[in-house]
Amino acid sequence: MYAYGNFLVELEGIEVINSPTQVAKLSEDYFRFSPILTPVLENKVADLVLRPKTESEVIQIAQACVKHRIPLTVRGAGTGNYGQCVPLNRGIILDITRMQGIKWLKPGLACVEAGIKLGALDRKAQEIGWETRMVPSTFRSATVGGFIAGGSGGIGSILYGQLRDRGNLRAVRVVTLEDTPRIIELRGDDVQKVNHAYGTNGIITELEIPLAPAYGWAECIVAFKEFEVAANFGQALGNADGIMKKMISVHAAPIPSFFIALKSYISTSSHCALVLVAESDLEPFKSLVQEYKGEICYEKSAQDASKGLTLVEFSWNHTTLHARTVDPSLTYLQSLFPDVEKVMEMYRYFSDEVMMHLEFIRMNGKIIPAAIQIMEFTTSDRLEEIIKYHEDHGVLIANPHTYLLEDGGMKAVNQEQLDFKRLVDPYGLMNVGKMRAYL
Repeated sequence: MYAYGNFLVELEGIEVINSPTQVAKLSEDYFRFSPILTPVLENKVADLVLRPKTESEVIQIAQACVKHRIPLTVRGAGTGNYGQCVPLNRGIILDITRMQGIKWLKPGLACVEAGIKLGALDRKAQEIGWETRMVPSTFRSATVGGFIAGGSGGIGSILYGQLRDRGNLRAVRVVTLEDTPRIIELRGDDVQKVNHAYGTNGIITELEIPLAPAYGWAECIVAFKEFEVAANFGQALGNADGIMKKMISVHAAPIPSFFIALKSYISTSSHCALVLVAESDLEPFKSLVQEYKGEICYEKSAQDASKGLTLVEFSWNHTTLHARTVDPSLTYLQSLFPDVEKVMEMYRYFSDEVMMHLEFIRMNGKIIPAAIQIMEFTTSDRLEEIIKYHEDHGVLIANPHTYLLEDGGMKAVNQEQLDFKRLVDPYGLMNVGKMRAYL
């Protein structure tokens, strides 16, 4: 336990949470999806949580942390899965969820504080005919700052690629942890210094992000008798340049059986595609469904889909959430396949041991099947064997069973992010232990 007496005096007026129950809750994310991370992270708890309302309060907190050498971990809504916001070395959690302002909003661009929820921003953008380019399945609670610092893509990635792609983040304001904290504004390619860096190298307080023209998105479930046909349909829809779509989420049986709220629409043995398609493009969409002999078993207009149940919350990491609600022994993988042929190779090899869940995305101008497969955890050794088999056969695994920044993604040191950390966090206080290159 660090000494907090003088520290808290210096931060008088800033909201402090010190209830052990609340602090423990705010020290967690969804790392329990991983049986590897759970025993490592479940007892990692901060000492205090601070909730600043303004950038000037963030600067006060940064200065006090540097002065007293107290570790600081930034938290958005805690909807990540790899322990991004779990404090490994106690200290304080800096909770950004009170910083919800929209600085300005205009066609194509928005400037927002880091703690605004993606769903709230989307609603405001739609008032002027625009929408967020991409969101995670946790859009109702996830913050813009947390998504940029801890996420990589989501619903909308079929159109706009990944968060790291040039143009998907225009500018960020970052507070440093130097003896005299500074505000640094990063623009253009410099934003990559903090993009998907887990908050290890600066406190993001404000972001400028691009918007997309808003469409009325109809929601459809298409059922198929064979998974290979479902996967090929997903690829064909992704490749159909004349059909606007925001999500193509394909699930092999028995995954649809985990979707309790959708059970009356999907037969037990069906494979299915969950799709968000522009309402104005339903006619060519249905023609493609017919070509692949699919059956539309669920359809909602854009107006109806905007209320209550949305298929978005059965895609991406929500698929894993629903599966684990039914069977807590289940866990998951994260994969990038070069093509559907490689998907089918793995599908046939592992059969039901690794249940196939695809999310079609745009990467380097090409539509490819990413995957968040569902699997039953047996042993750590077997999990490693499954990962190695994929990698040995040309499938990139973004390992979701590690909290280390480099190990979970491209498995290489990001020199630009490391250099920026050395500049803005000279005492190594930010999200201690998450950047392997800095250990």
